[in-house]
Amino acid sequence: MDFSGTWKVYSEENLEEFLKVIGAPELLVKMRKDVKPELVIEQNGRDFTCTIKTPFCSRVNCFTVGKESEICALDGRKVKCTVREEDGKLICETSKFTSVREIQGDEMIDLGNVGKRKESLWESVKECKDQDQSQAWPKVTSPNYFVSSQKNNKTKKTTNP
Repeated sequence: MDFSGTWKVYSEENLEEFLKVIGAPELLVKMRKDVKPELVIEQNGRDFTCTIKTPFCSRVNCFTVGKESEICALDGRKVKCTVREEDGKLICETSKFTSVREIQGDEMIDLGNVGKRKESLWESVKECKDQDQSQAWPKVTSPNYFVSSQKNNKTKKTTNP
């Protein structure tokens, strides 16, 4: 699966509560409530460069699927993780949280949870989305989870004859 592109967050469910649970500083929690970041992913085989851009700062995380890396987490702290690919999803597990990214059409969905991945939550969220494609992702009610929906702003290259 090719994750390359410029992804603009258009919807986030439960992010503020999730950031509080993982111990993010209050200033970051307040700032992220009003900011929808842009994520630029450059993929070259199993090597990824992910640049997260906001009006306040930019962060770059580089990793290779299957190899341990150090990344900057949502709360700004550096954490060690190993990203793996499974069934077309990118799964990043750290000691504090797990992030699962999946592309569906021109959307990328990021489901995060505190601790290890809970497959049952991902599957129930996916089932709800599959039942009604016109609806946004369902509201997540536990503070241990968040869902982020992002649109790909890829521009198609055209050539002049």
